[in-house]
Amino acid sequence: MTARYDVIGIGNAIVDVLAHSDDEFLAAHGLAKGAMTLIDADTAKVLYDAMAPAIECSGGSAANTIAGLASLGAASAFIGKVRDDQLGAIFRHDIRALGVTFETLLATGGAATARCLIFVTADAQRTMQTYLGACVELGPGDIDRDLIAAAKVTYLEGYLWDPPGAKEAFILAATVARQAGRMVALSLSDPFCVDRHRSDFCDLLNDHVDVLFANEEEIKSLYRVDTFDAAMQRVRGHCRIAALTRSKKGSVIISGDEVHVVDAVPIKPVVDTTGAGDAYAAGFLYGITHDFDLVLAARIGGIVAAEVISHFGARAEVPLDALVRREMGSA
Repeated sequence: MTARYDVIGIGNAIVDVLAHSDDEFLAAHGLAKGAMTLIDADTAKVLYDAMAPAIECSGGSAANTIAGLASLGAASAFIGKVRDDQLGAIFRHDIRALGVTFETLLATGGAATARCLIFVTADAQRTMQTYLGACVELGPGDIDRDLIAAAKVTYLEGYLWDPPGAKEAFILAATVARQAGRMVALSLSDPFCVDRHRSDFCDLLNDHVDVLFANEEEIKSLYRVDTFDAAMQRVRGHCRIAALTRSKKGSVIISGDEVHVVDAVPIKPVVDTTGAGDAYAAGFLYGITHDFDLVLAARIGGIVAAEVISHFGARAEVPLDALVRREMGSA
């Protein structure tokens, strides 16, 4: 069957709330700098009331990747759960306005739409406090088998592995994709996420995943090793492709006996690292679904990530298709 979509993402449907902050604020509220921490509704209210003036926009890790793919010109779809409330309407409108297919049924009861409070400090680090809300209601019943089978790649967000129903949804989606002869990609999302689910993620890699996305800390955490080189040796052969990002050191792509080191795209100043990994994944997935080689796919990922970290917020501020054409033409 001919693929109707390049990539379908499955992840937390979250409204991002971004504000500038400082280390004193983080310390006063006991926030772990640079990490994503799950919080309850009461804590979300306290932090929201205390944070500086903010920007609100649809977000979530996989949703950001899908948004980037849409800006690159890819045919994209997304599966994620929101409530029939104000933030749910914002998310639904925003992602559809990008040209992304989003048909997941709204939750009509239970928890409110998820939100991620993102505190960005002067060193461009982001500290994320996430209330998952309606996200935890995502389950196997939300997986559209026909949609999954129609996508070249099904992209899974590691953050969504926390709720039990989502685990079942992930396995179902990966199974459907494999049965249809499609690829499955996984983002490890966060070192703390890896710590919580190390064994499960290793099983996913062994049984379901073709393409793995991880940064340096995440891949070291997965294999419980102290060096990046040791992690590289462990991941080799664990999946078809491992795309490992190293911030200003660029990225390393491992596929069988191939190892490619791709330099980062220079950018000054770095304003906000929120969404850098999501953006890289968008560029890389665009590359491999459009028959580019691994090095070129990584180069596109670096270009997209550089654009995102050059400003406040996790989404691109310029059309990425035109940006990539310009950057690749000048390379």
